[in-house]
Amino acid sequence: MSPEAETKKEWKLGWILLFLTLPLYVVDQWTKFWTIRTFPAPWVDNGESHIAVIEGFFNLRRVHNQGVAFGFGNGSDWAPVVFLIVPIIALTLITLGVKKDFFVGNWGKVAVGLLLCGIFGNLTDRLIQGSLLAELQGEPFWTRLKAGYVVDFLDFTIPIVNYRWPCFNVADSCIFVAAFVLFFTGLKADLKTAGK
Repeated sequence: MSPEAETKKEWKLGWILLFLTLPLYVVDQWTKFWTIRTFPAPWVDNGESHIAVIEGFFNLRRVHNQGVAFGFGNGSDWAPVVFLIVPIIALTLITLGVKKDFFVGNWGKVAVGLLLCGIFGNLTDRLIQGSLLAELQGEPFWTRLKAGYVVDFLDFTIPIVNYRWPCFNVADSCIFVAAFVLFFTGLKADLKTAGK
């Protein structure tokens, strides 16, 4: 087999899920539970407790997010329900995309693995974190489920403009990277088609 043929070998999605998605999911959940054990709940100290990793640029802090990117929907009554349904829709679309070969080549499969990690990581939070809140122990299941939230802890400030980027987590990072991978693989496929 020629080196060129070897480099074009298709990766199996199952291996990507096992060696990329699963380890990243474990890291995501471990870092979130570490955050919960390390910092008090945001309402205890207004989210002021933090660890400065790079002073003035990168901190670790505990943030509860019931919404989505940039805190949209955070604290609303509808967000916990809507954002439990959205991951199910996303998983359905990804499944259809895999069956229809929408995700092009090896990098498309990597994007699938990253998307699944992100979706399952944040969905796990929404399903269990509300139930773990001490003040909700003994409350009905639906009350605890509605209190579900995503644990965010990566806190960056852009020094030049002094802008504090909304906190995020490992699962969010996986979704962000997957979006870029999909964009560039799609662009590459379009350029290849246009060059024919």
